[in-house]
Amino acid sequence: MNDKIRHYTVLVNDAGQYALHPDGTGAPRGWCPAGFTGTEEECARHVDEHWTDTRPPHLRRTAVL
Repeated sequence: MNDKIRHYTVLVNDAGQYALHPDGTGAPRGWCPAGFTGTEEECARHVDEHWTDTRPPHLRRTAVL
């Protein structure tokens, strides 16, 4: 494994927003680990697969007719 490859942790906040954060540095206030760590590309793919609705929570809860 290349030592220059940086690893990230996927974070999520109370609004259901996702972010990538350097692994091992601790999550900033208001953010929690989402349970996935990997390269930037792997983490971005994970976010794309899991954060499919980027609307704010109040709009996600509203039924679309």
